[in-house]
Amino acid sequence: MPRVSILLTCYNHIKYLPSALDGVRNQTFSDYEVIALDDGSTDGSREWLADQKGVRVILNQKNLGTYGTLNEGLNHASGELIAVLNDDDVWMPQKLQKQVELLDAHPKVGLVHTAGHFINGESEKTEGNPLGFAFPTFETGDILLGLVYENKIIASAALARRECFDELGGFNPLYFGSGDWEMWFRIAEQWHVGFVEEPSTLYRVHGTNASHKLERIWRDDEMLREWIADRLPEHESRFEPAEFKRALAFNQAALGTVKTLNGNPVGGRQAYKQSIKLNPGRWKTWARYGATYLPQNTFRKLL
Repeated sequence: MPRVSILLTCYNHIKYLPSALDGVRNQTFSDYEVIALDDGSTDGSREWLADQKGVRVILNQKNLGTYGTLNEGLNHASGELIAVLNDDDVWMPQKLQKQVELLDAHPKVGLVHTAGHFINGESEKTEGNPLGFAFPTFETGDILLGLVYENKIIASAALARRECFDELGGFNPLYFGSGDWEMWFRIAEQWHVGFVEEPSTLYRVHGTNASHKLERIWRDDEMLREWIADRLPEHESRFEPAEFKRALAFNQAALGTVKTLNGNPVGGRQAYKQSIKLNPGRWKTWARYGATYLPQNTFRKLL
């Protein structure tokens, strides 16, 4: 039985898929299995995967989306540790080794992610923040409140204990692109999260990234922010009161923004009002509350 099950999610990225698999084969840690999960590719990915040695290929009979596909992978995985690798991303050779070492040394850690950088379609390093955020980092420890502010764990950078999924369940397939964020939040509720500082994950930015499909992401974010608002109060005793209150206020402000972006300015104002009650000194919340009275296109341009 392998220690690590690698869930290689595939969908119409034959141009990048060989590089993703090469990154796996070049790992200094070799006790793994590769489960390639194709969600209905029509670009030759399925045929290419069929010719690859040492790869178990699962072909979805219908399109399940990212998180339904990952759950299918969990059903077939036999390793005690689960890694996710999207078919357009790349791993550096010591990624798995560093992560396994950290998990072995810290039993309270349920998930480990790594530093890295962005690359473009030609595998060249991309400077700056091409998706509007820096490559995510976190110190090892309790990161739950950090995950209120943003998803700071790249899916392809994550290695988690199988125990986490056994206890908490799999990914929520109702999400389009934020299901990993929700999954990491659920893990962080119960476990610490570890971080490997050595850049080990290359996140490819190109024209077909799911993160470019903003309207679907906004719908995801509204669902996620409402879910966090219901869930976060359960953990109040873990944190310093002022820090916890700021996180609650931020979540309500973010909920106000996505509600407004999704065509519900009345609901957006209600969420902003709750945020202002929690943190009246945050000027940006006041400004965006006022902007909800403007036409939606104007509101979007002001963000």
